[in-house]
Amino acid sequence: KKKRRIGRGIGSSKGKTSGRGHKGQKARAGRGVHPSFEGGQTKLYKRLPKRGFTNVHGEDMVPVNVGTIQDYIDMGRLRVPSSDNGEEKEAPPLTIKDLVDAGITNSTSVKHGIKLLGKGRHRIRSPIRLEVSRASAKAIAAIESVGGSVTTVHYNRLALRALLKPEKFDGTTTDEDDDEEDGDGIGGGGKRKIVPRRARPPPKLMPYYTSYDKRGYLAPEVQLKRIEERLEKVSVADDDDTSK
Repeated sequence: KKKRRIGRGIGSSKGKTSGRGHKGQKARAGRGVHPSFEGGQTKLYKRLPKRGFTNVHGEDMVPVNVGTIQDYIDMGRLRVPSSDNGEEKEAPPLTIKDLVDAGITNSTSVKHGIKLLGKGRHRIRSPIRLEVSRASAKAIAAIESVGGSVTTVHYNRLALRALLKPEKFDGTTTDEDDDEEDGDGIGGGGKRKIVPRRARPPPKLMPYYTSYDKRGYLAPEVQLKRIEERLEKVSVADDDDTSK
């Protein structure tokens, strides 16, 4: 059916006032009142009390459950690093980038980091080493019960970007020949991209990352364990050299 045109004379039944009537607020251009208008009395949404607030300083973490990680390992989408040639040297830990590359989450949704949660902890059976931003007590207990380990690491926005998108911080020069000719390490106009170092946590987050209960990477127990691992690697390398 053809739509009836308005304002085309009285014979169209929609001429003169075009169906709006005579004068008034509803007859004007941009006419009508807001759906919440109640004739002048206080509107409903103003009569209801406020509840809660939005924390402008909050850091939203992407939740990842230990059961989900085990599912991705079983599907073969998340490979667990293994030690080289069966040596005693421990395998490198899984980072946030490994979880993103596996498809557990995407890099655009990771604004401040990933928090490890304990849902599905009864399914976990792979001894994995994880480095995440936060972790719950149940998730830590589940990972450590099967021989794995969890370390909570602070990433500022720049360090997180360098971790997830290392191609943005490629450590190559665009003009190597100029560097060799000049000999001053600066080069004749070549640009060098440097990967930024991870910043230390701000004071309000320092108690979290220095707590061993949270498995913070600045906790004395965690740092002592890392020193022992490095000493073991050095001793193994020395033994190999002497045997040769």
